[in-house]
Amino acid sequence: MAGHIQDRWFKTETGPDSKPRRVKTDRHGTGQRYRARYVGPDGAERSKSFPDRQKRQAEEWLANIEADMSRGQYIDPKAARTTFQQFGEKWLKAQTTDLSSQVLVETRLRLHAFPRIGNRPLDSFRPSHIQELVKELELSPISGGYAKNIYSDVRAVLSAAVDDGLLARNPCGANSVRPPTVDARRVTPWLPEQVFAVREALTERYRAMVDLGAGCGLRQGEIIGLSADDALNFETGTVRVLRQVKLIRGKAVFAPPKGNKARDVPLPGAVVKALQAQMESFEPVPVTLPMRTPDGPKVTFRLLFSNSAGGPVWRSNFNIQDWKPALAAAGLIPVPKAGQPHASAREHGMHALRHFYASVLLDAGESIRAVSDYLGHSDPALTLRVYAHLMPDSQDRARKALDQLFRRGDSAA
Repeated sequence: MAGHIQDRWFKTETGPDSKPRRVKTDRHGTGQRYRARYVGPDGAERSKSFPDRQKRQAEEWLANIEADMSRGQYIDPKAARTTFQQFGEKWLKAQTTDLSSQVLVETRLRLHAFPRIGNRPLDSFRPSHIQELVKELELSPISGGYAKNIYSDVRAVLSAAVDDGLLARNPCGANSVRPPTVDARRVTPWLPEQVFAVREALTERYRAMVDLGAGCGLRQGEIIGLSADDALNFETGTVRVLRQVKLIRGKAVFAPPKGNKARDVPLPGAVVKALQAQMESFEPVPVTLPMRTPDGPKVTFRLLFSNSAGGPVWRSNFNIQDWKPALAAAGLIPVPKAGQPHASAREHGMHALRHFYASVLLDAGESIRAVSDYLGHSDPALTLRVYAHLMPDSQDRARKALDQLFRRGDSAA
């Protein structure tokens, strides 16, 4: 037995005949009768009280404690009463991932997970509670992909609680639990005339950004962070993606590209001409920003693109003041009424230029591996999942190849 059971209603004392006898205590008939006590692995004594006629339940509880200790599955009851939010906030402070990723996880937990399950003690979690959370997320206005990210964050917190011995098993791992459903949305790439129309509608200062997005597949932050000193090699026809400009808690920083991996991308002749014209009209501007984090060391690069004040291009300002008006001029979104903002255009952000770039390469027969490398994806499987429907149909390719073969055979005959 891991401990012992105290009967609070009776005590043993020595009688007049020097023999032990049971006598009633001052607490007889009131309160919980039995207190099961044991010493935990940390040397601290813990206990749980049971009412009259439940001595057997107290013994079974102690037996389970002893079994959990022997299997290494013991959970400290007091620590397990820690709420999801209390443990989640502690878990967030211990993360060592990229700061911008930490900010995203913290935001998702704070806005969506903590309000729903933050007050629930860790030891009370059951698969049904996770099922309820998933249902709430699916019924909320957020996208399926964002809901799935929230679910992944919750699962990670609960996994850490298991590792710390505060939870016996992760309820997200139950067979009855599934992550939020993500609607499979097919990418519909822009037509060439739409790309050119948006480019033409932008001011001259920013037109070459379209060339880099549609002609090289760079992300918006990578375009904004492109340096004229170490990124462009017109002789070899390559652009080396070394960094991006990103916002962390509202502050701009230089950071490595997504995935922390630099890459070389072919630089088409038309894009070379556009970049040369850009540098002739707008001389690259030295911009000093912290590296990686808002309190990181300051570094300076001569950026290819700058705003009219000579500073870095602020993504939010550019999207509202330049990009959306260009979309409206190109007919991709409605022209707003006087005094009204432009409509939401999530599917027509600068990422649409990357989709166009990928669609052109795949249609030309480029391999999925090469497209993945040029886009900076961590895994070609990701590229395939996003763009598989844009690849030329294999049956069409087979028919064309065989038709060409038989036509040559007929000619030889």
